[in-house]
Amino acid sequence: MSILSEQEVLRRNKLQELIAANVAPYPAEMFDINCTATDIKSKFEAQPELFTNVSIAGRIMGVRDMGKASFAILQDSTDKIQIYIKRDEICKDEDKSLYDLVFKKLMDIGDIIGIKGYVFTTKMGEISIHVSEIKLLTKSLRPLPIIKEKAGEKYDEVTDSELRYRQRYVDLIVNPAVRDVFRKRTQLMNVMRNYLNEKGYLEVETPILQPLYGGAAARPFKTHHNTLDMTLYLRIANELYLKRLIVGGFDGVYEFSKDFRNEGMSRFHNPEFTQIELYVAYKDYNWMMNLVEEVIEKIAIELHKTTEVKVGENIIDFKRPWKRYTMYEAIQHYTGIDISEMDEAQMRAVCAKLNIHADNSMGRGKLIDEIFGETVEHQLIQPTFITDYPVEMSPLAKKHRSKPGLVERFEAVCNGKEICNAFSELNDPIDQRERFEEQLELGKRGDEEAMQLDEDFLRAIEYGMPPTAGLGIGIDRLAMIMTNQPSIQDVLFFPQMRKEV
Repeated sequence: MSILSEQEVLRRNKLQELIAANVAPYPAEMFDINCTATDIKSKFEAQPELFTNVSIAGRIMGVRDMGKASFAILQDSTDKIQIYIKRDEICKDEDKSLYDLVFKKLMDIGDIIGIKGYVFTTKMGEISIHVSEIKLLTKSLRPLPIIKEKAGEKYDEVTDSELRYRQRYVDLIVNPAVRDVFRKRTQLMNVMRNYLNEKGYLEVETPILQPLYGGAAARPFKTHHNTLDMTLYLRIANELYLKRLIVGGFDGVYEFSKDFRNEGMSRFHNPEFTQIELYVAYKDYNWMMNLVEEVIEKIAIELHKTTEVKVGENIIDFKRPWKRYTMYEAIQHYTGIDISEMDEAQMRAVCAKLNIHADNSMGRGKLIDEIFGETVEHQLIQPTFITDYPVEMSPLAKKHRSKPGLVERFEAVCNGKEICNAFSELNDPIDQRERFEEQLELGKRGDEEAMQLDEDFLRAIEYGMPPTAGLGIGIDRLAMIMTNQPSIQDVLFFPQMRKEV
């Protein structure tokens, strides 16, 4: 146990005094609640008769002692509200000394209490609760990192990101607006889920521990199963399992999945992240583009009542239709260079000209991806579809029906980052085997993100997979945009961090 601060020692002493006074600091019985701070503040003026006997619980966030009476700020899960405590009204004569001991000397900011009383409006016009009963529900042993701004009940927000991300529970207490970010994140996922359920698609679960990792280009986390004595990997994607279900006869399946990639961290990358993957039989990537436009426009409207969303200094409009470029068109538009007919050596020369890193492990597809990422992606602020990728970049996508050397793939880019990826899925098992074998060769050259050859997946599609459209949407990045947050750590309750020193 770490060395206690002076304040922590003081609170533990108060805890012992409470116990000595026969006041339970952590009582077992429940406390019935019949309203919230938001209920009271939003409805009292119109319907005061509803609030003559309220019961509410929350955390003390500020106290103003006035001798035989006190004002305090109570914060529940919805909002803050002022409470008024008058000693002579909540105590019998013989209890007044106990009140002075417990509720004036031994209670602190951060303690959780339950109160009963009635709602009134103070002379200053503030809706408040006149307390008739008060009960300590939890004694807080650590002081909250709150800095008083000035006399009264105003406090600075805690902005230290290290503290906020590492101790999210404290962040949620002292920065209650953060809760709304996570409510919106859940709302976003529910809009998607309801939309897909209404279309009759089935929500499923697939393995997180996999004997072979696949479905994306990424480095996996590796573990070992003792009983089976075999190496397993945390999934980097769930694509290959979902497509097995399409083979099995489902016309539409989706999964909200936790995926894991053992790669760099940044404000756009966390090693553990959430995405939704959707696969629909008898559809193609053009159909899927329309679905993406529709569902994300719907999310914006549900969360913001408009298609326009403020993100940093930009106003992003998700109203359909979105702008569309092919991959080659986008690169030529933003660099003035047409790379569509270039071979690998010529691509390397372009990278050198544009000061883009290109090592020997990178094939033609990786080089194109680097060029796009360095010169185009960050310039795409409004939602934009990038379509028709070179075949080398997309080992799981179907070859383009009319453009040799390309595949039927798109990514949606918004606010300078990819938010989704989709294909007309490759269902030719011979072609798929050849693509996997090409990936094996890239792996031999040192590409640590090259895909493995999955014999069981090949066996599955040899039974026949219908024409299928597939989609993956990064929930974390979409949540960043829809809640105007600058970092992925701001939309994850508990982002991965370095070991605490």
